[in-house]
Amino acid sequence: MAASGPPARSRATLSGISSRAWEHPADRGALVALRKLKGFDALLKTMSGFLNERRVRLLFLGSGVRVDERQFTELHRLLLDVAHVLDVDEIPEMYVVADPYLNAVTIGLDKPIIVLNSALVDLLDAEELRFVIGHELGHAVSGHAIYRTMLLWLLQFSTVLASIPAGGLAARGIIAALQEWARKSELSADRAGLLATQDPATAYRVHMQLASGGHLEDLDPTAFFAQGQEYENTENIRDSVLKLLITEQRSHPFAVVRASELRRWVDSGEYAASVGGAYPRRSDDADAKLSDAAKEAAKSYTEAFSQTGDMLGKLVHDAAGWLGSAKLWIDEQLRRRGDADA
Repeated sequence: MAASGPPARSRATLSGISSRAWEHPADRGALVALRKLKGFDALLKTMSGFLNERRVRLLFLGSGVRVDERQFTELHRLLLDVAHVLDVDEIPEMYVVADPYLNAVTIGLDKPIIVLNSALVDLLDAEELRFVIGHELGHAVSGHAIYRTMLLWLLQFSTVLASIPAGGLAARGIIAALQEWARKSELSADRAGLLATQDPATAYRVHMQLASGGHLEDLDPTAFFAQGQEYENTENIRDSVLKLLITEQRSHPFAVVRASELRRWVDSGEYAASVGGAYPRRSDDADAKLSDAAKEAAKSYTEAFSQTGDMLGKLVHDAAGWLGSAKLWIDEQLRRRGDADA
């Protein structure tokens, strides 16, 4: 690991916290809906276990280094501490692999595995790694791996679906929607990472590190966030379309976007409320309403469009408003006609 960060400090233990506390509204809507399909996640877990789970674990068992009390002891301590803060009982195995790319990933459905690339371990200090581990543990607890499996399977079978009349177009729409959701799941995991470290400056610093490849001494936080705002405030349709094209196949939002999204969550007061104990509990997960999650997702997109200078985003938002107004007008006319006929 890089040089140690700030000295250790006390953090609030978020007892009984539900993953809904950190899930981005657009992510949460999809998760609540899929969780309502009883047995669906169990089926995916079973199929993945037959096909990949054991193979993946053996791969990292043979090619990486498992983090425990004797190997990468500082990382092991961080994992246990993050699990304690987020009140996670089933702690995933964690491995370090030799890889020059700055990345970490959570793999597996029944028993998720966290994998840290050596480049990331070399670059980040202890507090920054705490954020990354919290991010990955957030993926595991939210069950993102289960639903990402759907996306991977669809991508694998997309060529088959393309041979079916109209199947290719339908498949691309579904895949695009799942990819958009997958990117939103990264924003959720960032929130989990922030709740784990409970230091916004550390969370922002990780994104600055990832964007620059480790040249933190050459970066300025104010300029970095201004760059993110400039990217979001696209002022013409051409650039908006280009942004859609360059992000369509990406697994993660850009680092400047992730930092800006995280700061918005902090500024909203939701982060402070969660640290203060005002968060949804796991004991209430079964009662979570799909309609409420859907409303929050729609509100999130509306706020995002209203806050950005992205012309295409505003056009989509305005079109949705026009359609909504038209529907209300039609509903009112039908209601009046029904009253007249009665």
